[in-house]
Amino acid sequence: MVNIERNLCGIRLENPFLLASGILDENGYTMKKVMEDGAAGVVTKSISKEEKTGYKTPVVVELEGAMINAIGLSNPGIDAFGEEMKLAIKCGKPVIGSIFGSLPDDFRAVAIKMEEFGASAIELNLSCPHVVGVGLEVGSDPVLVRAIIREVKGSVKIPVFAKLSPNLSNPGEIANAALDSDGFTLINTVRAMAIDPHARRPVLSNAYGGLSGPAIKYIGLRMVHEIYRETGRPIMGVGGISSALDAVEYMMAGSAAVQVGTAVGMHGRKIFKELTLQLTEFMKEEGIASLDEIVGIAVKK
Repeated sequence: MVNIERNLCGIRLENPFLLASGILDENGYTMKKVMEDGAAGVVTKSISKEEKTGYKTPVVVELEGAMINAIGLSNPGIDAFGEEMKLAIKCGKPVIGSIFGSLPDDFRAVAIKMEEFGASAIELNLSCPHVVGVGLEVGSDPVLVRAIIREVKGSVKIPVFAKLSPNLSNPGEIANAALDSDGFTLINTVRAMAIDPHARRPVLSNAYGGLSGPAIKYIGLRMVHEIYRETGRPIMGVGGISSALDAVEYMMAGSAAVQVGTAVGMHGRKIFKELTLQLTEFMKEEGIASLDEIVGIAVKK
């Protein structure tokens, strides 16, 4: 027998695989279905204090084995999101609320509502690479990051995770500024663009977007390894995970659990059961009884 359960800052996960924050997480019914189909939990779409419309189409570029998106953090606002949360938490599995804003008070207000709606934890989106005034523009300022985390931590009782960007020039400094959080989510998408050579212009309406998929896995691994080595804090690894071995690499670099995003769009919700089966078989073949045996092993060695 092997044990694939995880304990993430007191949150019990039946396996290490969660749905990453993204398009599929805006609808309560879809979140519930993903968990029923094998995900240990979900992270909601990033939600703000007020409704945000996002960018006009086109907002997604599909590439071979990857994707660039610039949705623009569109969402209905936290008050309207309560009904979606009510439906999602009926599954009985952890629902982590992803939130964003420009100022500490924005984050605080949304975090309080997320906790009231039944969220198991808060994920602070400090890393979206393509929206002015929020995301990376907030998450690259260590003073502001520290203030946001202290404001949120002082206002909720559930765990708080800081989602940091791979686009930072000072990841260590930002991670240290975020040490008041309970852990980290690493990484968000990588700033990128695509050009239509026939139209002679960028494909996305915003020109720049976030690259996701297998191409960014090795960037994510490097950042997880670096931040785990420096802080030892719990980490949810995300970026390019489409197989159990990808997840194992992230856990060996220091991830306590992992999030899967683009691969769900490519392979469907069935991927969570497939990942769980692959992981169990790998552990049996390698003589690994518990995932605790491998978390951070590549750092310790």
